[in-house]
Amino acid sequence: MIPQALPTRYLLNPYADRSEPYGPEERSILDSRMNQEAFREISSWTGYQPTPLIDLPGLARRLGIGSLWYKDEGDRLGLGSFKALGGAYGVLQVLKEEVRGAGLGVPSSSELLAGSYQDLVRQVTVTCASLGNHGRSVARGAEMFGCRAVVFLPQGTAADRVDAIQRLGGEVETVDGSYDDALADAARRAEEEGWLVVSDTAYPGYEEIPRRIMQGYTVMAREAMGQLPEGYRPSHLFLQGGVGGLAAAITGYFWDALGSDRPVVVVVEPAEADCLMESALFGQLNPSKGNLKTALSCLACRDPSPVAWRILQTGADAFLTVADHSAEETVEMLERGVDGDPSIRSQPSGVAGLTGLISAVFEPTLAGPLGLGEESVVMVVGSEGPPGRSGFGGGPGRI
Repeated sequence: MIPQALPTRYLLNPYADRSEPYGPEERSILDSRMNQEAFREISSWTGYQPTPLIDLPGLARRLGIGSLWYKDEGDRLGLGSFKALGGAYGVLQVLKEEVRGAGLGVPSSSELLAGSYQDLVRQVTVTCASLGNHGRSVARGAEMFGCRAVVFLPQGTAADRVDAIQRLGGEVETVDGSYDDALADAARRAEEEGWLVVSDTAYPGYEEIPRRIMQGYTVMAREAMGQLPEGYRPSHLFLQGGVGGLAAAITGYFWDALGSDRPVVVVVEPAEADCLMESALFGQLNPSKGNLKTALSCLACRDPSPVAWRILQTGADAFLTVADHSAEETVEMLERGVDGDPSIRSQPSGVAGLTGLISAVFEPTLAGPLGLGEESVVMVVGSEGPPGRSGFGGGPGRI
């Protein structure tokens, strides 16, 4: 049974321009050189291997599209989420800058892992706000490279997410409020204590590290292009929203590589956490008016990331929102498998992109303009594994 719930809201981006070149502003955020640098670094880490790109022909037939490919991030570097590509890479960048600022040159990651600068590094505290997965990656990066991590989480964050951060040596501070309140608290405490912020969302005066974290996320797109069968290239991407980092990273990768031949990009958000949809409606950064209460908890963000928005404002072709029950039904459908497709375990946040695809297919006024049909090659990202998957193995130097 395929869930046929329609999108709760959708918008064909009036500011999208597929003839627009990937220009200097976009390249200042992401470009092929920086993406290659991130791939070389992350692929050198112990435990790295590409996550699977899973063919779902049964579901594709039911949806009336040519093929459907699911990039499953559920086992990424043992942390259960695509966020593993970003937080630890961000920790590495701030530590390199700290060593350089001390007049000791720019260290390699292997030197940091070997403890060559431990007298300096162990005095460093990195901090961030998180809904769970980014904090886990920052904690693992701190464990790898030998510094301290303090992660700010909204009150009510699932216990397994708190436990996962603490098992990696991260300290947890809970905040009475939303993710955005946790973000403000992390920035305030960092200013007071002299800590280094490793945030995956940008805000005024803070853009360099979020940009670097997005570069880490491009590893997914690079892997996928190498995993598709010869002659295949995505015609459509349905990508999770949140603050926009994942969507912007993958959009930017394909826009830079393929120009006007890039895939059609649809950004998918929960109905109650739709800051990217709101920004597209107004043509500028705008917060969600929703209550942020959603089963897609990893996407419960009120404000978009400015650096992500600078790519998505013209690079995304459409935005849509989905109801919680639709994502929950998609989780169940994936685990059952459709017409012989393999069983995949995830959670509502992880299947947001796929839920958006299903919703779009059954909305004719959207499927037509997006060009969804029998020739479409669609890729979605399964951004997280099932609840509780955390991969606590390893120690310093392992990720």
